[in-house]
Amino acid sequence: MTELIDDKIRAELEVLYRAPDRHYHGTAHVEALLGLAKTHAGLLSDPEAVEAAIWFHDAIYDSTAKDNEASSAALAVERLTERTDPARLARIVAMIEATATHRLPALDTPEATSDAAYFLDMDLAVLGAEPDAFDAYEDGVRREYAWVDDASWRTGRAAVLKNFLDRPHLFHTPTFRENFEDAARANIHRSLEKLRQS
Repeated sequence: MTELIDDKIRAELEVLYRAPDRHYHGTAHVEALLGLAKTHAGLLSDPEAVEAAIWFHDAIYDSTAKDNEASSAALAVERLTERTDPARLARIVAMIEATATHRLPALDTPEATSDAAYFLDMDLAVLGAEPDAFDAYEDGVRREYAWVDDASWRTGRAAVLKNFLDRPHLFHTPTFRENFEDAARANIHRSLEKLRQS
């Protein structure tokens, strides 16, 4: 079977993730997700597909654009079509596109749905990080949106964070809920309070 992410593709993607405007959505973010995927590999049906979704999910990232997820998915199709079968590629694309909302996509098997759930939870695990790491994440995202004025940033960011809080669960899997849910909600409440005070 052809390797999905070989050295050539990895090198190409690393160039994208090392762009100077990447203050959070860069190589450290990818490496963190790859670490989580390795830790939870025993729970994944297709770890290699999850790895591919991790590598491609933020490959295209422009904070002024509205179609980063679709563009990243399109790049994955371009690079992976000859490396895997259409059904597997469709699952990878669905995982990438789902990062636009972090809602679980409709997939063709329970195993694929479970993999997507773990992938999306890995992407949001930073919400449940230690306070210093969460604050660094928040600072990085703010720097990526430096073109947004402070008032608009406070309004927009608060809306995003409240949307997460309004969900019954931030994480799709019991494993990530147990490990990150309480800390994530505490971090988000703290962030909202800082936005209100600034």
